[in-house]
Amino acid sequence: MFRQIKTIALAAVVSLGSLAAVPAANAEGVYFSIGSHGATITVRDGHRGPGWGGHHHRRPPACSAREALHKARGMGLHRARIVREDRRAIHVAGRGRHGRDVVVFARAPHCPVIRVH
Repeated sequence: MFRQIKTIALAAVVSLGSLAAVPAANAEGVYFSIGSHGATITVRDGHRGPGWGGHHHRRPPACSAREALHKARGMGLHRARIVREDRRAIHVAGRGRHGRDVVVFARAPHCPVIRVH
């Protein structure tokens, strides 16, 4: 009888230890409570749901013409200028190693290069 109780207690300690350790890795807090409705375990992860805006929930800004020019100059394009700009892309023309080059940047954050021609 004593051996069975010892085994059950050991299993309970191991399971509660693993239960507390796993969600605590990314959790803000783990709360245990015993009330009139029984025992409850609450895990808070810091996310408050939609509508709780903060600076870390903002969308990164889209690529601007100034950023596209700066990136084109960093890629080695001399006398870079904007030749076309629409809602999806920015076309920057200038002088490269082999003559006139046009680089097309997307209007996404960090100005990804779509095409070089």
